[in-house]
Amino acid sequence: MQNFFAFVALLISIFLLITPPALSQEATEISRLLEKDSDISVRDMSNVNSKVVVSDTLRGWQMDWVSGINGSQASYDNWSQGGVNTISVTASTVFNAKYRKGQFAYALGTNFKYGKSRLEGEGTRKTDDRIAVNNKFSYLFEDERWSAFGNINFSTQFDKGYNYAEEPPVVISSFFAPAYFTQIAGISFQPEDYFTAEAGMAMKQTIVSDTSLSTRYGLDPGKTFRFEPGYSLAMNFEKKIVSNVRLVSSVETFTNLQRHVDQTDVHFSNELIGKINDYLNMSFQFVMVYDSDFSRELQIKQVLSAGFSYSIL
Repeated sequence: MQNFFAFVALLISIFLLITPPALSQEATEISRLLEKDSDISVRDMSNVNSKVVVSDTLRGWQMDWVSGINGSQASYDNWSQGGVNTISVTASTVFNAKYRKGQFAYALGTNFKYGKSRLEGEGTRKTDDRIAVNNKFSYLFEDERWSAFGNINFSTQFDKGYNYAEEPPVVISSFFAPAYFTQIAGISFQPEDYFTAEAGMAMKQTIVSDTSLSTRYGLDPGKTFRFEPGYSLAMNFEKKIVSNVRLVSSVETFTNLQRHVDQTDVHFSNELIGKINDYLNMSFQFVMVYDSDFSRELQIKQVLSAGFSYSIL
């Protein structure tokens, strides 16, 4: 339990300092995938880009829709230092809609992402997989830094995920296994455009459509559904830190009222997004997750990518 609280304290300290993580070379990510020998996107609870904030200057509707494709390739032939031939591609599409009329505001954020990598001698493996839909309803108080809000969120993945450490590889996730619905009602504080803090009562529903995976995600054997009442805390930060580079960072927690506090779910996300020009971009994503239902150990994900993006709206 002391280790858990130390971990939470460390996350909050890092978040408040807003210190961007150091970038690593793409080869580090490929090496980590081989060493871990498992899918790196098994337990991505939410998406850092789906945090939609309605500006206090907005009137009516505002929409944006960006799609992109990122890739990497490495090839070696008689190379003395050695290496693994690889090719990877990730496609994504992000749609945001915001609305405000008087004291009422609404925000919708969707993020779909799917990626695969082919490693010579290892076959094709999933490197990213996300379906996330977030809805936020807000009522702004007289002091517009404060508001009452209600969130309705959903997340799952498209495809099966495997643990390649076992032979043959074992399925550890699939479409709607797991899937998460969360509803949160509470108070939000936004002292600056780039920072928001939220606290509220929450309900969380976990769906595992494949009963062979039920116990892996904290459900009783053979069960497909679990309901959890609790409370949630969150902080979100999004700001341009240098020219053409934006940092998006968030820490979110969910505490089940029926369980000990050391089993609180914690999701800490960071993404650095660098815009090369209107169409080319680079990004570095670093995510840490603590979820005692899935594992008592930290889950860590890091992805460095470059690619093409296009604004549809």
